[in-house]
Amino acid sequence: MPELPEVETMRRGVMKITGATIEKAARTPCLKKPIAITPRIDHLNRRVSGQTIASVDRLGKRVVLRLSSDDRIILEPRMTGIVLIGQPPNEEHLRFELQLRGSAADRLLFWDRRGLGRVSLLSATEYENKISDGSLGPDALEVDSEQFRLRGKTSKREIKVVLLDQKFVAGVGNLYASEILHLAGVDPRARCHRLKISQWDAIHACMLTVLKTAIKYEGSTLSDGTYQKALNDPGGYQNHHRVYDREGKRCATCRKAMIKRIVQAQRSTFFCRACQQR
Repeated sequence: MPELPEVETMRRGVMKITGATIEKAARTPCLKKPIAITPRIDHLNRRVSGQTIASVDRLGKRVVLRLSSDDRIILEPRMTGIVLIGQPPNEEHLRFELQLRGSAADRLLFWDRRGLGRVSLLSATEYENKISDGSLGPDALEVDSEQFRLRGKTSKREIKVVLLDQKFVAGVGNLYASEILHLAGVDPRARCHRLKISQWDAIHACMLTVLKTAIKYEGSTLSDGTYQKALNDPGGYQNHHRVYDREGKRCATCRKAMIKRIVQAQRSTFFCRACQQR
């Protein structure tokens, strides 16, 4: 579930480890399905031990630790992962840790309920290749409106499906795509090649508004309680959702229609037929 606002909140929450020295990288004892760690943990530990964390960055939906060696540790939460420095939700699903010295936090943790997350160590060259290989589009907070439109205007796919494609733009997931399109007044089933320039501009503007507001409220903690901030507190943007997970409830915008749920690309989409007419 963690999308750009949640991962950006994680990044900000663990920034106090900047300047810390890594004493050890280790898999934590866990009886659940192990997460993917590349390279093998003993090799990873050998390369990062003694390195200083130069910065804590974000790449789409990933937290990136840049080391003094210019290697990068990529922490990819995927569906249920959390990067934190406080007490984890439980010890049972704790997957990976960095033991630190020289900062306010003595360890960085990667917790993952479903075990779908990934930890990778990349050299500077490997990291640059990953950015430039086309598998990841421009960051959703950095792409300008013209670039946004030009990247999507020829696609015959539905706009909601395109927003989920990380090759198109990085950081938007299922929850925020529904919220963005509702605020923009665009039907999620609309085909990209049929959208007007004004609609593209509205989607871009609303994408920035929704993502920045969600960051302000430190992300969305849903009913399963999986997502937590760096100190294991819930986010607050779930209290401001307009359509997501509100099927059958009256639209808070028009106060007339009920929120409808459909399935697109095997994901639930929530929208208002009155506010988002085709």
